[in-house]
Amino acid sequence: MAFDLSAYLERIRLPALPSTDEAGLQALQRAHRLAIPFENLDVRLGRPIRIDSGSVFAKLVTARRGGYCFEHDRLFGDALQALGFDARPILARTWLGREDVPPLTHTLSLVRFGDTRWIADCGFGGSYAPPMPLLDGAEADAPDGARFRLVGDEVGGWLLERQGPSATTDGRSPGPGWQRQYGFTTAPVFPSDLELGNHWASTAPDTRFTTHAIVSLVLPNGFASLTDRHYRRRNGEAESAGEITDPRQYRMRLSLLFGIDLTADDVAGLGLFPATGST
Repeated sequence: MAFDLSAYLERIRLPALPSTDEAGLQALQRAHRLAIPFENLDVRLGRPIRIDSGSVFAKLVTARRGGYCFEHDRLFGDALQALGFDARPILARTWLGREDVPPLTHTLSLVRFGDTRWIADCGFGGSYAPPMPLLDGAEADAPDGARFRLVGDEVGGWLLERQGPSATTDGRSPGPGWQRQYGFTTAPVFPSDLELGNHWASTAPDTRFTTHAIVSLVLPNGFASLTDRHYRRRNGEAESAGEITDPRQYRMRLSLLFGIDLTADDVAGLGLFPATGST
């Protein structure tokens, strides 16, 4: 089944085809992250997460839902290939908020331009990490004021670090200074590797994705997140945070801020609010 590039570009509100160079990669990722939210709500609702191209397109483009990294980067990778980029997936360990060794449950894209390789990531829900050249010491600024850098090499692997305001993250940033985001190698990744990582991320007990309802979206100059009933939003100098105590307000915020439309039964199924009514 051919990738519907026109529908994808309409979904991410990109009016013209991007160039197949570094600038085009940056524009495509930025548009994708501004338009399609990160979310794991189907995991919390007990629904299987399918990461084949057709299922991901049907959910994130046709149904206008969001997804987590294995969904986002499948869609983004398919778009890159349809546009003519030389790209393939790689796997990573998310160190953000972790002390123990995390599993390989994050994926991003490795994109080649001649002799130069870049990383691009549409599925990192913790903040906005811009595309970067894969070079030791490379640094890049995000529109929200954060700065990212890469350290490492092909032998020991690579580590992405972030320095910037915690208000433009999902709340896991522990404080000032450079913070580890995720580590990776450029080893070949096969479909079975992605399926295994996706299965673990969506079904393993007592993990972030199976115990919390997580939503986030990149804003033009900031970031918005909703973790269980707690929301954070910063765009430019405007900042707000609080707790949602009413399921109707939660459903409205999902729709108006993140563009996710759930039924009242779906919101109840997330288990975030006490059941109401007589027993």
